[in-house]
Amino acid sequence: MRSPSNGAAIEHLWAVVPAGGAGTRLWPLSRSTSPKFLHDLTGSGRTLLQETRDRLAPLVADRIVIVTGRAHRDAVLAQLPDLAPDAVVVEPSARDSMAAIGLAAALLERRDPDAVLGSFAADHVIADPGAFAEAVRVAVGAAEDGWLVTIGIEPTAPSPAFGYIRLGSPLATDPGIRVASSFVEKPTAEVAADYLATGEYRWNAGMFVARPDVLLDLLAETDPDFAAALRGIAEDPATLESVWPTLPRIALDHAVAEPAAAAGRVAVVPAAFGWDDVGDFASLATRFDGDDRPVRVLGDEALVLAREATGIVVPDSGRVVAVVGLDDVVIVDTPDALLVTTRDRAQEVKAIVAALGEMGRDDLT
Repeated sequence: MRSPSNGAAIEHLWAVVPAGGAGTRLWPLSRSTSPKFLHDLTGSGRTLLQETRDRLAPLVADRIVIVTGRAHRDAVLAQLPDLAPDAVVVEPSARDSMAAIGLAAALLERRDPDAVLGSFAADHVIADPGAFAEAVRVAVGAAEDGWLVTIGIEPTAPSPAFGYIRLGSPLATDPGIRVASSFVEKPTAEVAADYLATGEYRWNAGMFVARPDVLLDLLAETDPDFAAALRGIAEDPATLESVWPTLPRIALDHAVAEPAAAAGRVAVVPAAFGWDDVGDFASLATRFDGDDRPVRVLGDEALVLAREATGIVVPDSGRVVAVVGLDDVVIVDTPDALLVTTRDRAQEVKAIVAALGEMGRDDLT
């Protein structure tokens, strides 16, 4: 098990960053043509994608692979101008996370026989990069020993918005790492509260660390054709366009992590570093709790006039937005769509996007 010194890049660790999805609960700011990872949602002046790269650079140097859709390739390269063009792997179409991460694994299996792959989404927010880095270092050591490793986030509330991982027994080689007993789908708030009361559950943030051959061999145990197709594309990239549409549309959690956990082959590194996937405007609003400004503006503050109001305003159209006498309001003003809702109803925004799709208004989704 490798134990790299703190502060040094981890030898042979490759960061794979799936950069897909539309983030429909953050509509109209996030859309299929301009998903949330391309936006600054923290007020830092850096987009979520740029913050992800900043966080991973000390761990991997230039060993990074970003998997994204064809429509977003140019935007990714524009936001990360130091990135080599061949570091961006383009999906011909969205096939969910198993295909995206699996293809990167197949490519790395051929590129670096000693590679360890760490998959980290492009649209997450992490408050403590140092604690995150330490968790990754621990995970790499277990991955080198042949485990499929996930980082389990210490819950801060009984959230029904996240999946959970149930912790099992400690590893003999490292009692700080636990065997994953099972992966649990998003529960009700009441069930989530019961989970937290046991102290044996962690949020599933979808962060996986493994040797590429381990990940693909685990996939081959449940779907040998899928694994063979991914390895075939890596061997002959010219087959990508023809083979890709035939691949199953399934998440890595369902394709590999859940069956592997049932077989006792998944390890969990419990960690606490202030994680959020910024899934909707309510989640985004919690990041500004305690801010002394009653209305938090993401964008040009000169465009927002607020009187006796609280909430979040995104003035993305260039127009002045005035808010008077409204509490916990969410206003997102873009050139072609305006959203006005409340923090409590923020998750329902996804239904608006679905309705627009049914109306044939793909130009707005």
